Amino acid sequence: MTIRVAVAGATGKMGRLAERLIEGADDLEPHASLDSSTPLEGMRGADVLFDVTSPAASPDIVRYAVDAGIPVVVGTSGWTSERIAGIRRLVTAELEAGRRGAVLFVPNFSLGSVLGTAFARIAAPFYASIEIIEAHHAGKTDSPSGTATRTAELIGDARREAGPVAAPHADQRARGQLVAGVPVHSLRMDGLLARQDVVLGGAGETLTLTHTTLSEDSYAAGILHALRTAPTAEGVSVGLDAILDLGLGTGA
Repeated sequence: MTIRVAVAGATGKMGRLAERLIEGADDLEPHASLDSSTPLEGMRGADVLFDVTSPAASPDIVRYAVDAGIPVVVGTSGWTSERIAGIRRLVTAELEAGRRGAVLFVPNFSLGSVLGTAFARIAAPFYASIEIIEAHHAGKTDSPSGTATRTAELIGDARREAGPVAAPHADQRARGQLVAGVPVHSLRMDGLLARQDVVLGGAGETLTLTHTTLSEDSYAAGILHALRTAPTAEGVSVGLDAILDLGLGTGA
């Protein structure tokens, strides 16, 4: 079966990458290319919508797709757990009414990034001091990144029994933004694509988990897997790890 894909944010870097991948795949075909001037009705008839727009535009686009019964893969950053909860309620209502409903939020399509976040979650219960430093190119408009936010939320969840992360002097702006109790420091500068360091500290040692994105090619496998999975999915999933078997057991 050929999967018809509509791309929202088609003129951006991720949108252009997705369209190249779709055109090169035997089981995918382009259905619509949407930008800020294109009516949302253009996505109707697609088997899946790939949303890589902006934090301001994405919520309306996702809600429209859910209402139209189109599964969505969301690569747009800026989706907090609270905002995702609102979409989860909307999708649940669609499913209870006997209609289609599926949204997959993917903060990062890189397998290495997904593994780095999974490793941080595994390590988190063993270290009380944890901070995240994330760096992206100067053109990235939001901060913290969706990947850093997702990592911090999973760390907070993993430390639910061990206690909150130690974040002294959190009232000082230089200490970063607290996300799920974890200080997150964001860099936006020329010369970078993307990098994340999760630094965990304990008695007499530190552990640093680093993932560096060297090119957009690292996103290709994750994008294709998400697009192929979404048409048969149900409900709301968060993270590429939700549709991948990382082989890390329940700790991942």
